[in-house]
Amino acid sequence: MLSGKSVAQEYVPTTQSPKAGLAPGMKVKLVGQNNGVKTYVLVFAKGDEIMSGLTDFATQYHVTAAHFTAIGSAQSARLGWLDRQKNLFRLIPITEQSEITSLIGDIAMYHGKPVVHAHINLAAQDGTLKGGHLFEAIVWPTLEVFVTVEAFPLNKRLDEIGITVIDPVCNPL
Repeated sequence: MLSGKSVAQEYVPTTQSPKAGLAPGMKVKLVGQNNGVKTYVLVFAKGDEIMSGLTDFATQYHVTAAHFTAIGSAQSARLGWLDRQKNLFRLIPITEQSEITSLIGDIAMYHGKPVVHAHINLAAQDGTLKGGHLFEAIVWPTLEVFVTVEAFPLNKRLDEIGITVIDPVCNPL
């Protein structure tokens, strides 16, 4: 409670998609290639939105399977925590400058389009951490992402609670 008033908790669906074109300052460079596996570095600029940039990268570079790690910082973010009872993500807003101490995730195909799945840990000025499923984060001043693009495609399916998950059955080796 704040000032005697109840604060309503905001929830979002498990399949919320990012908006395109919100990372105009992002730079991409291929830094390695071996047996069909490619490694890229993506450097985000001030004001770029992370999920938009990662999704735009995957679309532009025809990524069908990848994983990534990153460090940097953000001026704000919207994270989610999966509420099992509601089958929705409870939003966790971050409204202060934070260090991105860990950003990890994957990219796989769902209905012919790349889907980015990312989790993030953010450290506040006092060192306390908040983390969860990443919906949105605005970079400030930078974010450095290493993306490994696999030579084989991976597909996702919608599971019983409405989350897209990589499906090993649809991805035989």
